[in-house]
Amino acid sequence: LHCPLLLLLLPLSSRPQKLPTRDEELFQMQIRDKAFFHDSSVIPDGAEISSYLFRDTPKRYFFVVEEDNTPLAVTVTPCDAPLEWKLSVQELPEETSGEGSEPLEQQKQQITNEEGTELFSYKGNDVEYFVSSSSPSGLYQLDLLSTEKDTHFKVYATTTPESDQPYPELPYDPRVDVTSLGRTTVTLAWKPSPTASLLKQPIQYCIVINKEHNFKSLCAVEAKLSSDDAFMMAPKPGLDFSPFDFAHFGFPSDNNSGKERGFLKSLSKFGRQTSPKPRVDLHKVCIGNKNIFTVSDLKPDTQYYFDMFAVNTNTNMSTAYVGTFARTKEEAKQKTVELKDGKVTDVFIKRKGAKFLRFAPVSSHQKVTFSIHSCLDAVQIQVRRDGKLLLSQNVEGVRQFQLRGKAKAKYLIRLKGSKKGASVLKILATTRPNKQSFPSLPEDTRIKAFDKLRTCSSVTVAWLGTQERNKFCIYKREVDDNYNEEQKKREQNQCLGPDTRKKTEKVLCKYFHSQNIQKAVTTETIRGLQPGKSYLLDVYVIGHGGHSVKYQSKLVKTRKFC
Repeated sequence: LHCPLLLLLLPLSSRPQKLPTRDEELFQMQIRDKAFFHDSSVIPDGAEISSYLFRDTPKRYFFVVEEDNTPLAVTVTPCDAPLEWKLSVQELPEETSGEGSEPLEQQKQQITNEEGTELFSYKGNDVEYFVSSSSPSGLYQLDLLSTEKDTHFKVYATTTPESDQPYPELPYDPRVDVTSLGRTTVTLAWKPSPTASLLKQPIQYCIVINKEHNFKSLCAVEAKLSSDDAFMMAPKPGLDFSPFDFAHFGFPSDNNSGKERGFLKSLSKFGRQTSPKPRVDLHKVCIGNKNIFTVSDLKPDTQYYFDMFAVNTNTNMSTAYVGTFARTKEEAKQKTVELKDGKVTDVFIKRKGAKFLRFAPVSSHQKVTFSIHSCLDAVQIQVRRDGKLLLSQNVEGVRQFQLRGKAKAKYLIRLKGSKKGASVLKILATTRPNKQSFPSLPEDTRIKAFDKLRTCSSVTVAWLGTQERNKFCIYKREVDDNYNEEQKKREQNQCLGPDTRKKTEKVLCKYFHSQNIQKAVTTETIRGLQPGKSYLLDVYVIGHGGHSVKYQSKLVKTRKFC
């Protein structure tokens, strides 16, 4: 016979079956009665199999080497739990014939009672190999056991290890190197697999990123990415379960699907079912045949573990590089801005960024007031007094917060910008209650235009005021007919005051307030406009300290024909 290897998988049905093979001639065995192997499983020479182990339930594989001095390689890959495995060999029973031949039961008893000579044993979760350039003929026995939990595993064996090479070969330096490190990025580099560079086989590289530990195999990664030990992920009966597994629970080893439901029901009585665990923060990305890659969107000051796997896309078998780990850099320490009592400070914050400010009153105080004017989108403010959080709110427009004071207290203010874009704001901190630099605003800062009062040369508008007497200035600017809301939105910086406008755009200024908040409404008619033209109107309210706040701009259009 040309190939002397036969691997036997344990989970088979009790019915007589044909042994899988790449070539039927390879599997003409010395033992004529194949019923002898009815409770074993078979792997063809040069094929990787995946199977499943129940905790504390051993599995046994057999394979036959028929000729002495045969090369042999066996690879066992644990997936999500450490394995104990042992490879041993014993002599095959001599072939006999006629009336003097031993009954089959006696031959079977003879083999199964013999332990054989142990060749190799291993305990752990590494991918481990047994390789021999010259193996004796005999019946080889592979025993596997998981004492930790139910688990998947893979087995590969071949009598032609030199020519098969299904696993990608590692380079002479199999390490993954960290070539660049940032706050949110890590750049990795590794040497290409000789299987790709020399043998020109199709290889792709897969990177695995997590915060817990490095992985020994891609099989272990995929087990972790699955439903985390849920029993329903176990192989279906008739495929990878052995008759022993069925008999253990009192079921016949018949491969019919009608037994599957009862089998799973029986398992629950034995506590085999497990509740799903929360998924780990684990990411796998395959990047083709590149040998440099930048991992992005990481968290600052966080340790990550990086594993690289070379995958042969023809065989779907993989080899692990030596993984690495790295801690991303810390966030750049923010410079803290000192606030002076009663003085307005301008603050610019990058998109998604933050700024820290400090306010340390020089005198004792009963109250402290923080006034904030967010010029664009909403910002978040947090105020801590001597480390204790006093305030955390989102601010849009102008807001004022008054907090109880404390002798010799120091206040730390954290301002967090918008996710949409950069943020611009003004902030004032004071211990003097009457010090009010920003004007008070109504809740609604829109300008209303009266369509029925619109003429070819004028428009009439109205806006709300407050109970506080303030100065209001209205400005107009002619715009194109295609001027839209998006352009108007870009000009909504409320902190830009009248001093940024042309004198020719000014319509008028007036003082206005009302003690009755329900009547705090003013109207104004803007004249001298051109027929059929569009205008952008702005109202500014100016406080006692000279700081102004702009209402929401209003786009109006005069009538074309009157």
